[in-house]
Amino acid sequence: MRLISWNVNGIRAIMKKDFLQSLETMKPDVLCLQETKAQDDQVIEALAELEGFHIYSNSAVKKGYSGTAILSKTKPLSIKADMGIEEHDQEGRVLVAEFDEYYLVTVYTPNSGGELKRLGYRQHWDKAFLQYLQQLEIHKPVIVCGDFNVAHQPIDLARPKANYNKNAGYMQEEIDGMDQYIASGFLDTFRYKNADQVKYSWWSYRGGARAKNVGWRIDYFLCSEILGTKIKQTDILNDIHGSDHCPVLLEL
Repeated sequence: MRLISWNVNGIRAIMKKDFLQSLETMKPDVLCLQETKAQDDQVIEALAELEGFHIYSNSAVKKGYSGTAILSKTKPLSIKADMGIEEHDQEGRVLVAEFDEYYLVTVYTPNSGGELKRLGYRQHWDKAFLQYLQQLEIHKPVIVCGDFNVAHQPIDLARPKANYNKNAGYMQEEIDGMDQYIASGFLDTFRYKNADQVKYSWWSYRGGARAKNVGWRIDYFLCSEILGTKIKQTDILNDIHGSDHCPVLLEL
């Protein structure tokens, strides 16, 4: 099973680029998207040319903001949007597809913001989302992917010293949140297979950051520990363009 996660920074915008050609290159069995920036009907409309996938989306109450989607060649056993917590369920950030052997969750974690105005909310979110994953895990193993909006370790961003405890995405509170996922038994699949490899999944549009590879690894596949032996490949597909993020891969 070839699983791919990608923050597309607007599904309608990326469809005007080489999105369909990129799918041909990546050949996903399931594609999880974040930051669709579209309502459910607009996601379906944007993907009208795409064949061979069941399409599910979860959009924010606020139009043109946030949003997640799952595109799967195999029809899931069930689909569920949101965590069932009103405070966290207004922005279309969580979508879950149930398959025979696991739940596949795509998430667009809240960004703490340029002035860290949502850092407190972000901490609250991390705790609630971890509890939600643990509740799913009672029933079957969990794979969770998406834009977690945090670089976990110094190896995961080009300029750790300049950003630590200064900028969203590398605040200690955010790092603590990722620590809790790992401490709770979720594997960071890329690091599990590539302990020392330096690869990034997001680059600022400013200052030619992508060309210079001044990036951050903030897009992840985490999975229940029991699935660790089934991991065949993990990768960050940084030769695929179309967004300020690139896709990340997990193959089981």
